[in-house]
Amino acid sequence: MTVPPPAARVTEQRREAPARLAGSFRWLAAVARSTRPRQWPKNLLVFAAPLAGDSFGRAFGFWYALLAAVAFIAASSAVYLVNDVVDAERDRSHPYKKFRPIAAGRLPAWHALVLAACLAVAGLGIGLWIGEPLLAAAVGAYLVVSFLYSAGLKHVPVVELGCVASGFVLRVVGGAAATHVPPSGWFLLVCSLGALMVAIAKRYTELTVLGTDSAAHRPAMRGYSAPVLRLTQRAVSFVMIVCYVLWAWTEPHARTRSWHLVSSLALAAALVRFDRLTARATSKPVEDLIARDPAMVACEITWLALFAIGL
Repeated sequence: MTVPPPAARVTEQRREAPARLAGSFRWLAAVARSTRPRQWPKNLLVFAAPLAGDSFGRAFGFWYALLAAVAFIAASSAVYLVNDVVDAERDRSHPYKKFRPIAAGRLPAWHALVLAACLAVAGLGIGLWIGEPLLAAAVGAYLVVSFLYSAGLKHVPVVELGCVASGFVLRVVGGAAATHVPPSGWFLLVCSLGALMVAIAKRYTELTVLGTDSAAHRPAMRGYSAPVLRLTQRAVSFVMIVCYVLWAWTEPHARTRSWHLVSSLALAAALVRFDRLTARATSKPVEDLIARDPAMVACEITWLALFAIGL
């Protein structure tokens, strides 16, 4: 066996170093994309209870809420990784999801599962680290429901909608637990209806884009029809705005009550805009419709401003 001279070995090592570095960057990019940074803003729902209560509830409450957001970012990232491993085969036949790193082969499945385990432990550990077992319980409930969803509940019509919606509500509960701001029943009802509306819209847009092929990607779609999903989405939106108005009406202070009733108009406008956006056949995630459409964002900012003035 011929041994290359030292100079040749040094040259070869110099060539391999950039290749290894580039491979590491590609791996990190695949991990980052698989954890869905574009979805992380939904974890800001942990601030919903403090916002509605006009109080962070405790000393350094803002930082506790921020840690709750980090906990749910870690937990949701773990769920995305596991879900992508489970759905890899189906994703490869999807016009948009086939580019996900695990489905495309850029991130090995076992790498994703190891990372998911570490992130899940981190999400649970934050609640225990700051001495808030209720936050850890909310994160744990989110993980259990989400993993059961990935394991099979995603294939059960209606039940899978509840699983998706519960993820939003548990974020709200986690934020309330971390900041010691108890949410009211009306507040939780409005949040739950909003989360259910978004879950239904997800299925409606998926069904309109993929048509009969949607069941091949998501078997639960066999239990839905576009007209029924559309009608249900609108019904839930209507009930949500009614509950919001009833909540605003129960405010004890006249000034707060007035501004919150006015803010219901902006919320209604946002729901109407959301209805129009989801009526279009698009493969974009529903979250993008909420956060990236200029008219939708204008309605959301107007609602938030009116709500804050009331506080």
